[in-house]
Amino acid sequence: MSHRQYDRIETPESLIASLRDMLGDRLSTAAAVLEQHGKDESWHAASPPDAVVFATSTEEVAKVVTLCAEHNVPIVPFGTGSSLEGHVAALRGGICIDLSRMDAILEVNNEDLDCRVQAGVTREQLNDHLRDTGLFFPIDPGANASIGGMTATRASGTNAVRYGTMRDNVLNLTVVTPDGKIIKTANRARKSSAGYDLTRLFVGSEGTLGVITEIALKLYGIPEAMSAAVCAFPSVDAAVDTVILTIQAGIPVARIEFLDEMQIRAINNYSKTDHKEAPTLFFEFHGTEAGVKEQAEFVQSVAEEFGAEAFQWATRQEDRNKLWAARHKAYYASLQLEPGKAGMPTDVCVPISKLAEAIRETRADCDASPLTCTIVGHVGDGNFHTLILLDPEDPAQMAEAKRLHDRMVERALKLGGTCTGEHGIGYGKLDFMEAEHGPDTIALMRAIKGAIDPKGLMNPGKLIPGL
Repeated sequence: MSHRQYDRIETPESLIASLRDMLGDRLSTAAAVLEQHGKDESWHAASPPDAVVFATSTEEVAKVVTLCAEHNVPIVPFGTGSSLEGHVAALRGGICIDLSRMDAILEVNNEDLDCRVQAGVTREQLNDHLRDTGLFFPIDPGANASIGGMTATRASGTNAVRYGTMRDNVLNLTVVTPDGKIIKTANRARKSSAGYDLTRLFVGSEGTLGVITEIALKLYGIPEAMSAAVCAFPSVDAAVDTVILTIQAGIPVARIEFLDEMQIRAINNYSKTDHKEAPTLFFEFHGTEAGVKEQAEFVQSVAEEFGAEAFQWATRQEDRNKLWAARHKAYYASLQLEPGKAGMPTDVCVPISKLAEAIRETRADCDASPLTCTIVGHVGDGNFHTLILLDPEDPAQMAEAKRLHDRMVERALKLGGTCTGEHGIGYGKLDFMEAEHGPDTIALMRAIKGAIDPKGLMNPGKLIPGL
C-alpha cells in the first residue's frame, strides 16, 4: 500500500536562489518544514518537496510557477494538509506552494448570496466571518480544511445530502496554469452556456492542472430553525431503509449520518456519550419552525416502522454542537479503541438502493478480520467510510488492510458505485481508476492533462494512472 517509486527530478540550486531572492524568508528548505509539507493526515508515507514557498498573492504564485516551468521542476500545491490519499506528497520532488497565507475574504455579496475568497481561507474562518450576515457556507468535510483544498479535492461532508458538494457550490475560480498564466474560469452569474465548463474541470483536479488561488462560492441563508436527533436501529438494513424511504419521499433532511455499533462504542468512550451500541442514524433538519417539525415527525414515523427506538432530540444549539462534535471526532475516537495503532481511512459511494448491501457485506468482512474496523457514512447520498486500525510496520496487518480495502472498492464498483465519494484519488486510490472508468476514459483524462500540462509538472503521480 506504499506509494510507487518515482524518480525525483533534481531541483537546481539556481531555482532555489531565484525563489529566495523573490520571497526572502518565505522560502524554506528546513527539514521539518519539508517533512510537514510532504505528508497529509493519512497513513500514506511522506515524500517531502525540495523547498516550500509561502505565497501571498495570485501574481506571486504565477511567478513561482513560471520559474518552475522554466527549470522543468514539479509543483505541488498545499492547503492545510488535511487530505487522506497522499495528495500532497512530492513524489518527484520539486517545489511545494503553500497557500495558507492567502487567507483573505475578498468580497461578500449578501444580495447575491455569494462570496470570493483566497485559497487559504478555511471553512471555519469563512463561517466565522459570515456569522453576522445571516449567511453561511454549508460544505463541512469535518476537518477545518482550506477552501482551495476542498475545491481541488471536490470535498463534501455531512451536509452534502441537502446542499451538495464543492462541485455544486463553486461559481468560478482563479487559476494559475502550468505555464504561469492567470485565468478566470467564469463570471459571477449562477449559470452560463458559454463554452466548456472550465470551473468544474478544475474542481476535483487535485492540483494536477493548475494552482487554484481564488474561489467564488454560493452562500445560503442560516435556517430559521434547526433540530437534530439520534436514533438506534435493530440492524444496518433497518437504518438504511429508513434513509432510502426518507430520500424517496423528498424530505429535505440537511444531514443523515450512519454510525455502526463499533463506531458508537468508540464515540461513547471518547466523547463520554451514552448512545446505545447499535446501528445508529444522526439526523439534522433545517427550515422554518413548522417545516422542521413536519420533517422530523415524518422521519420519526418512518424510523419507527423499521423498528427504531425513540428519537433523542437536540434542539438547543449547544446540544446540536455537542452531537456533531462527537460525530466529527469519530476518527480520533476510533483510534482510541486500540491505542498505538494507526488508522487507515477509506471511503466508497454507491447508489442508495445498494447501500445496505454494501455496508452489511463490508461489516461482515471486518468482523471476520483480525483487524478492528469502524464504519460511518454520509448515507443520504450513499457515501460511507471504513477506518481500519493497524500497525503500519507489520506487513501482515498491512496486507490484510489492503485486502479489506480492495474488497470494499470492488464491491462498490460492482454495485454501480465509485472507489471514492469524497476522499479523492491522490496516489492512494490510483490503482482503481482504470477499473472504474475504463481505458478509453482514462486515455481522455490523460489527453486533457497533456494539453494543459504538457511537461507533467503539476502534482505528478496523482489522480491519473501513468502520469
